[in-house]
Amino acid sequence: METNKYVVDQITDDIVALEKDGEILYLSVNQLPNNIHEGSILIFDDNGFHTDINLEKDKRESLRERLERLKRLNDK
Repeated sequence: METNKYVVDQITDDIVALEKDGEILYLSVNQLPNNIHEGSILIFDDNGFHTDINLEKDKRESLRERLERLKRLNDK
């Protein structure tokens, strides 16, 4: 079973741009789970698309920590 991870890059009207490895896939919002937003992480597997809230939280926390480190370096 192959799984693919996508990040919601942009939502414009009813079109969602999903990014994976620098490539963009455009889909109708109707093809994706409800309540997605820019930055949502979607997994595509044998069951179709579903959100991965825990992975999204981990990614946001990692980015927040990176930003804090950069701010501390800039303050020196």
